[in-house]
Amino acid sequence: MFEGFRQTRVLANGLHLNVRVGGSGPPVLMLHGYPQTHVMWRKVAPRLAERFTLVMPDLRGYGDSDKPTGTPDHATYSKRVMARDQVELMRGLGFERFRVVGHDRGGRVAHRLALDHPERVECIAVLDIVPTRVMYLKANRTFAKGYYHWFFLVQPAPFPETLIAANPETYLRHHMGARHAGLEPFMPDAWPEYLRCFSDPASIHATCEDYRAAESIDLEHDEADLDRRIDAPFLSLWGRHGMIERCFDGIADWRDRAPRVHGRSLDCGHYLAEECPAETAAELLAFLA
Repeated sequence: MFEGFRQTRVLANGLHLNVRVGGSGPPVLMLHGYPQTHVMWRKVAPRLAERFTLVMPDLRGYGDSDKPTGTPDHATYSKRVMARDQVELMRGLGFERFRVVGHDRGGRVAHRLALDHPERVECIAVLDIVPTRVMYLKANRTFAKGYYHWFFLVQPAPFPETLIAANPETYLRHHMGARHAGLEPFMPDAWPEYLRCFSDPASIHATCEDYRAAESIDLEHDEADLDRRIDAPFLSLWGRHGMIERCFDGIADWRDRAPRVHGRSLDCGHYLAEECPAETAAELLAFLA
């Protein structure tokens, strides 16, 4: 995976982030989702790297990045703090302005980054999300059943951590394999890496804290910023067989936050970059250029 890319660790915002860098051209920050790592970009990175310099970190708490213990207010894993990680990471690599692509949790970090640091962001693309606040406000039976983990992972520590740590592989197989495409998109190369990283008790705790922050301090920040807009060009892509298609509107639900939004659904489930990499790469290339 990632032939021609270099892997390094960069000190950013007081912790070390594991990051893969490669390609040439304008910089693009690519942020992964739960419960994955930067490895999720392996199928689209070669095409994007022909025209852009890709920076693909493991978010704090994920992969081989540092995993600080959560605080009672969950601020350690707030999207505001995680966005600051990325700004300092990019500055440390010499990039003051950049394009941003985020899937799942990485999309939520990208959303907050564009709100808090608009001067850094040239354009933003999010994959298979709408704003966190909207998803909670519109939650219904279908959403709660399909995204049960949004309500399980936010339970007080160490309850979800204990249950997941009892058998991380069973949990991971269910979480990722019960969706539209099953486990096939991750086999054979990415699955061992996802399992290795997620089996670390510190990662299990950190990823729970990510969701606890989303349900608490992140919503407070979002409520305080309802009058702020993302002025940068904004692309929303989502899976036709996923939760965004079933319960939300991948364009209209962003329009209050990002007036320049456009996008469409792709013929896949939640994991766009791994289920339909060619189409995902084509959409991103057209937008980022």
